[in-house]
Amino acid sequence: MAEFKVVEIFESINGEGMKSGELAVFIRFFGCNLRCTYCDTLYALEKDAPVTLMDEEEIYKRVKETGIKNVTITGGEPLIQKDIEVLFRRLLKDEELFLEIETNGSVEVSPYRINDRITFTLDYKLPGSGAFFAMEGKNFQNVNKNDTVKFVVSDLMDLDTAHQKMLEYKLIKNCNIILSPVFGSIEAETIVEYMKNKNLNDVRLQLQIHKFIWDPDKKGV
Repeated sequence: MAEFKVVEIFESINGEGMKSGELAVFIRFFGCNLRCTYCDTLYALEKDAPVTLMDEEEIYKRVKETGIKNVTITGGEPLIQKDIEVLFRRLLKDEELFLEIETNGSVEVSPYRINDRITFTLDYKLPGSGAFFAMEGKNFQNVNKNDTVKFVVSDLMDLDTAHQKMLEYKLIKNCNIILSPVFGSIEAETIVEYMKNKNLNDVRLQLQIHKFIWDPDKKGV
């Protein structure tokens, strides 16, 4: 048995990603190797964050109790959890479950591509994040049609950088692309106008809908 530091497990809707609006059970793990300027889960990163130690069977049992098939693995950065692949393989033994791994783009994901019921939503950290130089290029060279690359943008410089990276890695034809505004930093209309000016076909603007349903600072949603 492996043991994992779980900050919270909760049921909600996916606020973003390709399953946005669908029910999901979220497993949030402790810790991150980055500190983005706009991080909205700092409570999962601090040394004194309350955690529950759970093994893969306990997590699987909790997931099945929800009756929800979409499982979102998040953090923090879940891929820095020791033995996290053990949990992925346990969950994927159940053919009813689909795993989405939300990762910050700095950890190589190829070792975790177990089957086509595991997908990756990779953040490409832009200059406004403060973590621009931490990206693992192999991740973006090797994306596939099941993957999503998400660019969280705070200003026009971020938009220009996102566009450059889409072209550099040929992302638009190889995976799903999302542009998402930093909440409260840039207007969605600005992003739409940019998309029109650059003819960004097959790129999606996506707002974090959970922040419109609930208070933007509310945990566990």
